[in-house]
Amino acid sequence: MTVYIAEEFTASEADVLRRYFTNLDQPVFALVNLPEVVKGALFARYSRSPLSLRRLFLKEFVGDLDIEGDQSIDATVGLRRAEELYDKVFFEYGDDSVAQLGGVHLACEQASNVLTKVLEWGRLMSYLEQSTRYIAYDQRLGGRFRYYRDPEILNSSSGTRYVSDMDRIFEAYSSLIPQMQEFFRSVQPIASTDSDFAYRTAIKARSLDAIRGMLPAASLSNVGIYGTGQAYEALLLRMRSHPLPEARIYADMMLSELRKVVPSFLKRVDLPDRGVRTSQYLTDIRESMDETSETILGSHQPDEVDDDIVDLVDFDPDGEIKTVTAMLYPHSSISERAIIDRVERMNSDERLEVILNYVGHREHRRQRPGRALERTFYRFDILSDYGGFRDLQRHRMLSIDWQPLSTRHGYVRPEAVEAAGLSDQFDSAMQRSADLYEHLAEEHPAEAQYSVALAYRIRYSMQYNAREAMHMLELRTSPQGHPAYRRICQRMHTQIAERAGHTALAAAMRFVDHGPEPTLGRLDAEQRAAARRADRGS
Repeated sequence: MTVYIAEEFTASEADVLRRYFTNLDQPVFALVNLPEVVKGALFARYSRSPLSLRRLFLKEFVGDLDIEGDQSIDATVGLRRAEELYDKVFFEYGDDSVAQLGGVHLACEQASNVLTKVLEWGRLMSYLEQSTRYIAYDQRLGGRFRYYRDPEILNSSSGTRYVSDMDRIFEAYSSLIPQMQEFFRSVQPIASTDSDFAYRTAIKARSLDAIRGMLPAASLSNVGIYGTGQAYEALLLRMRSHPLPEARIYADMMLSELRKVVPSFLKRVDLPDRGVRTSQYLTDIRESMDETSETILGSHQPDEVDDDIVDLVDFDPDGEIKTVTAMLYPHSSISERAIIDRVERMNSDERLEVILNYVGHREHRRQRPGRALERTFYRFDILSDYGGFRDLQRHRMLSIDWQPLSTRHGYVRPEAVEAAGLSDQFDSAMQRSADLYEHLAEEHPAEAQYSVALAYRIRYSMQYNAREAMHMLELRTSPQGHPAYRRICQRMHTQIAERAGHTALAAAMRFVDHGPEPTLGRLDAEQRAAARRADRGS
């Protein structure tokens, strides 16, 4: 059984595609010979479409492009002179900064939801992932449900059970989609002022949000990546040392495609005395720390909990004083120590006035103050469902680490599922996921994660400064956000104000929304989008 489903294109489609994509039959490929705005728009549309990137390009983009002048172009033909120059500067002289100047758009398709977190690790890259909110996983790919089929599992005695249990979980998920849509339509019928398209889109999004926790981590996703040569090199070195075979397989495919576009930037990745040694170093560290942790901490099994945990474990008690100092510093000519001395003698109202003046009158959350807010930090220990973690993990201007995914922390059943009377079906899928995980865990510890449903909890730490807190908490508490991460970010904001005592900084995050969960959180946003489309049409 093949792991990846290859697409089929007509001769005329292939003739067009090979000008812009580095291959036509693999799940990993680079985009070339296209304007940057087209590549960006293509990736933006990608997240909400069930189509592959190449099919999406043919269906929605190629008709708007003038491709006549590109008839002789072949995406796999490199520019030799440029390569010779880069070889001399980058490889021979070791000038890593040169590798920051060349970027590549890369599509990684049919990747499991475990692998997507590996792909999205690096800070200095941009990612766009297919959304479980807009893509229903009842649609099949090549006649099969869309989940990763690990060759090692399939070739073992557990292979038949893995496919059978996964299929039944996807069947249960598929059966709940129309039932949840009917439930939300009954809770909030369409109003005379609602756009029919916006209402249907909001109903679908809310329904898929409610049951996405049934999907196992093996569920396939498409990820668009933009990064520099240097960032790709760092990513590939990590992936080649990863314990998950899927990550190592993908690393090989990514390296092959990237070398068609920026080969000089990636020459070191598989050289024995360079990249191979670095990947082995990362492997050695991981294995050593696994043993060290087992020796010191043992193999304690966590207890199941009834609620998410959001725990502010570390912060700077003098954070507001230091932040006010940083706000004043660039507007003065005296030393930082002198400014600290003056700020320490200010009362809370005086410091609040500085913060308010620095933040100014923000009209919306996209107006963000400067870097003085980076002077203080917050570190949280979080236990939440894997679905919520997936969304928060994509924030790159922070430090995040997570523990192995398992079913041992229990799961979160959405209130909407209970209200719709579908708890039994949901719980049955969770039990099947847990049973399969326990069956696989001993012989396939890394691959057992594939069987874990997104509703199961995972423990992770997040550390970020106040500037990133403003961005993340305001964005992720908006009414159209998913309830899972919305609750987490609301609790983070409350603890910054109350436990850290940074009331002025918390108040500066004025667009954090602590309101209750709306029935159709996406409806207002979809109505505004519909209005914009109507304006463009007129």
